Amino acid sequence: MQSPITGYHLDTVNDWVAELACGHFQHVRHNPPWVSRPWVTSEDGRKSMLGHKLPCKKCNMGAPRDSS
Repeated sequence: MQSPITGYHLDTVNDWVAELACGHFQHVRHNPPWVSRPWVTSEDGRKSMLGHKLPCKKCNMGAPRDSS
């Protein structure tokens, strides 16, 4: 299932986590060469991706909503 990004927060080790419209959270790390998400590194970049849909594995598994 695809779910749009509605916001972000930092986890306990200061990695960015996307908050999805479905109620799940998903890490959005920029960790080249494995994951290239340079937009994560700036506030403007993160704002530009609000509304962008990410695949939500938790929805596919029927997981309950995450809590902050």
